[in-house]
Amino acid sequence: MPYAAKSFPVELLSEENVKKNVLPYYGLENGTIEQVKIKDTDKQRAVYKIVYFNKSYCLKKIYYPLEELLFVYSSIEWYYRNEIRVPRILPTIDRSRFVNYNNMLFILTPWIEGEKCNYDNIEHVFNAITNLAVMHKCSHNFKPIKGSTIRENYDNPHISDSKHLKQILDCSNLAFRYKDKFSKLYLQNFDCNLLLAKTSTAISSSINVDNLTKALCHLDYVNKNIIFDNDKNIWVIDFDKCRMDFCAHDISYFLRRLLKRDSTLWDFEITINCFNLYEEINPLTLDDYKYILSYLAFPQKYWKISRDYYNNIKKCNQNSFVMLLKKAVERDTEQLEFILKLGRYVEKKFGIKIY
Repeated sequence: MPYAAKSFPVELLSEENVKKNVLPYYGLENGTIEQVKIKDTDKQRAVYKIVYFNKSYCLKKIYYPLEELLFVYSSIEWYYRNEIRVPRILPTIDRSRFVNYNNMLFILTPWIEGEKCNYDNIEHVFNAITNLAVMHKCSHNFKPIKGSTIRENYDNPHISDSKHLKQILDCSNLAFRYKDKFSKLYLQNFDCNLLLAKTSTAISSSINVDNLTKALCHLDYVNKNIIFDNDKNIWVIDFDKCRMDFCAHDISYFLRRLLKRDSTLWDFEITINCFNLYEEINPLTLDDYKYILSYLAFPQKYWKISRDYYNNIKKCNQNSFVMLLKKAVERDTEQLEFILKLGRYVEKKFGIKIY
């Protein structure tokens, strides 16, 4: 059985090789091929645009095994049958849903033309969060086809929060030890980010995981994967990371990407409007709100950049890491103010005390 979760020689992924060895299975060998993206990492993947008779297609080399592909296929079909606009995986000439070329798995979908979600267009943002609520609501009874790996993750978020908080504290000890340029910058911004991390961890410690709303989640629901076509219809693409998870995880991931931008930076009003639109379709529990609050509170970049720096301190480019950290801590006080305000909103909404 083919297994795609490993790297292969990049030459095999050249346009010429793929055109010769993959496209004939779809009857597209006379089409044009353009490599749009390739990531030669442990999770090696590639994307190509195929054009044939004025029709465009997206060919992807995936990085996960067949059993997981069956889950992804099931997810896409479920959404399609529930009237969510998604690019379906197209069959080969012999009705297979993938091509196995040299133990690499390829899938083909229509190429969705349109504009990616513009976070500066409030109509796009609100349509996107509404669509996410519909996706979650329609997937409560989702079951993948036989032979699929059951992708799911219902881990308690407090476990990872506690681990990451400890790493932040460990990095502070290393910063006092090294006293280099990066370490000085790290310590200058330590108090605010430690407070964010402790706030996040304290909130997640009170989450009742059994009360978190579950659904089939996209888990990469960000602007590049949300497309508005010429008729302003919303499409969702790239389901490579989808799995059964907490709805709050999907919502948090969407909001964090939106709220870290300069023009929408920790915008409280937009956030509340997103919650209201989502809940018109798929209501959230107190524990869902706690999950989102904890997720948005944690100083992810401060933690991740410092962890990576001290793990690779002998061979990394110190100046590059200093620049990354500078950018990460520019608006941490605004983040803290936002979290405190959002916490008070949740307390008022549910009539409880969080802090």
